[in-house]
Amino acid sequence: MKRRTVISLEQALSMPYATLRFVQEGWRVIRIEATPSGAGLPGDPNRYIGSVVADDDRRSYFVAPNVGKEAIALNLKSPKGQEVLYRLIDELDAEVFCCNTLPSRHAALGVDYATMSARKPDLIWAAISAMGPDYPGIPGYDPAIQAMAGYMELTGPADGAPTLAGVPIIDLKAGDEVYAGVFRALLDKAETGKGAEIHVSMLQAAASWLITTLPLLDFGCDYSEVTRCGNEHRKFIPTNAYPTSDGFIFMAIGSDVQWRRLCALPRFAAIGNDVRATNAGRHKERDAIHRDIAAITGKASADAIAVDLRAATIPHAPIQTIQQVAQMPALAAKLTRTTMPDGREIRMQPLAVGAPRAGLPFPPKYSEHTARILAEGGYSQAEIAALVADNIIPDI
Repeated sequence: MKRRTVISLEQALSMPYATLRFVQEGWRVIRIEATPSGAGLPGDPNRYIGSVVADDDRRSYFVAPNVGKEAIALNLKSPKGQEVLYRLIDELDAEVFCCNTLPSRHAALGVDYATMSARKPDLIWAAISAMGPDYPGIPGYDPAIQAMAGYMELTGPADGAPTLAGVPIIDLKAGDEVYAGVFRALLDKAETGKGAEIHVSMLQAAASWLITTLPLLDFGCDYSEVTRCGNEHRKFIPTNAYPTSDGFIFMAIGSDVQWRRLCALPRFAAIGNDVRATNAGRHKERDAIHRDIAAITGKASADAIAVDLRAATIPHAPIQTIQQVAQMPALAAKLTRTTMPDGREIRMQPLAVGAPRAGLPFPPKYSEHTARILAEGGYSQAEIAALVADNIIPDI
């Protein structure tokens, strides 16, 4: 695959995750951060979130989404800074520009699609925002969109409070949509020679995943089939996390055949009856079924229950810690890696598909590559010094 160049005005997680996927493809990604202003810390606020692992502006939460990238700082509030961006896009032959700042700020920063495509008609331009360009002033943060998109209504115990998911799934979903959209645009560009304007609404992207719930509204279903139900499945009975003598085990029955196999196990023989022979019947006795199974599993170890379920080819899994996940043979060799400035190797999440080709460089410090990239874009040392004097780039 051709190595392409992406320039991205990015911060937080959604767009950095999208451009990380381009890094994993072997592409060059140059992230733009704002020049210092006021009393705040410079650049992406995520630089300063989490434990100090390398230095103060590369803390633990910042590392994984930003490995393998280059970093520049640029004052896009100034027309001079905007001209620097346009020149870099031309000189570095950047095919893709990304941003996840508020749409209401695009024009003022000179990064709106109309302005940029007028200068480079074949540019692929992609943006993430809370609700798309029709709602330009609404900020998009994953927890707020989880609430807005109904995810919190669907997560947590039936008799408990709405709950956030354990990972920022909407940030990641939005990033995946940018990744897919850019590849689709590249395919179109190969046929037409034209660029593309891609807007990813975090809300719409999240709502596209409501495939098992939102359509039920027009089917006349009882709302208990729609709302949160803890670890149960709304349709397949029994599916739940069950206690064991030394922890928990998750079991999922997806068909009447699997139910019969479960009941054929000596340990579980007592839970079967004529009513429960079908999934519809098991819905009628779902609470009793869960109690009956929990009473059985609670008397044995998770390993002993797993032996039975494996013998009956019943889908099941231990409820693992993240440490245990990282050690799984199916994943251990596929984890991505980076190397700390002090030489320590750090394990990170695997690729979605396939295995990594090599480790990725540790994330850059704030503005680390500004001077080098400007020189690559044809700027002389005198011109770079003038940009510093005009507060277009920081004094590095």
